[in-house]
Amino acid sequence: MSETFELTETVDSDAVDEARELAASAELVVVKAGTNSLTDEQSNLDEAKVNKLVEDVMDLRRQGKQVLLVSSGAVGAGKGLVDLTDETVEESQALSTVGQSQLMRQYTESFERFDQTVAQLLLTENDLDDPDRFTNFTNTVETLLEWDIVPIINENDAVATEELRIGDNDMLSSSVAIGVEADLLVTLTDVDGVYTGNPKHDPSAERIDAVGSNYGAVQELVTESSSESFGGIQTKVSGARSASEHGIPAIIAKSTEDDVLDKISAEKTVGTLFVPINNKGDHEDDD
Repeated sequence: MSETFELTETVDSDAVDEARELAASAELVVVKAGTNSLTDEQSNLDEAKVNKLVEDVMDLRRQGKQVLLVSSGAVGAGKGLVDLTDETVEESQALSTVGQSQLMRQYTESFERFDQTVAQLLLTENDLDDPDRFTNFTNTVETLLEWDIVPIINENDAVATEELRIGDNDMLSSSVAIGVEADLLVTLTDVDGVYTGNPKHDPSAERIDAVGSNYGAVQELVTESSSESFGGIQTKVSGARSASEHGIPAIIAKSTEDDVLDKISAEKTVGTLFVPINNKGDHEDDD
């Protein structure tokens, strides 16, 4: 318990309140959904989970907010259709092509319940790093948003070997949020925030409400409690931190929580909040 207090009390309460206000008033929101938030234990797309996510996104849309959805799940959905236990990188790339069409079909059908049109964009980090490609990307996103269309972004796993291993879209969603100068990044996952230990194995682990000046201690705890080399909470924390360094509040929250996005827009305490540490558009020299 004392460890949790040490972590949370180092974050200025006024800064936390201000960050919650910024998150609630966000006009352009990037929402990232992980594979476990979209599939069942057999790696099949879970219609109920997809519908729940879509309903949460539409809560924001009804408030007049613009939303970019960064979605994992293509490789996972592919596994549900192709009988593979362990796969090579090449097979993972092929699985993504099988699952991506299924994923977009599910999204399209779910959003159609609200007469909401969606669009698909497949990216790699190279598309964000190359100035010309990045300009094309932002121009396309801006046009789609002007048309009141929800862009659904995924990594182009079929051609991007490295992207299959950079964190299941966690870092891509952060790069997108920074690139389009979003007002908020929300990462939805199967745990309700960042903990002092691995809550799946440590019953004494406690959720950390806010991360700011205590980032070093939080990062150390996450590194010690995480057993996965790729993905998992480490990349979610890194992505959220990167957004906060550019003045964007970021929240890691549980995808199954009722009205999770609506609660954020109502300034309620949800998940773990990463307090912006620079003005929007600024960043640290080593970022």
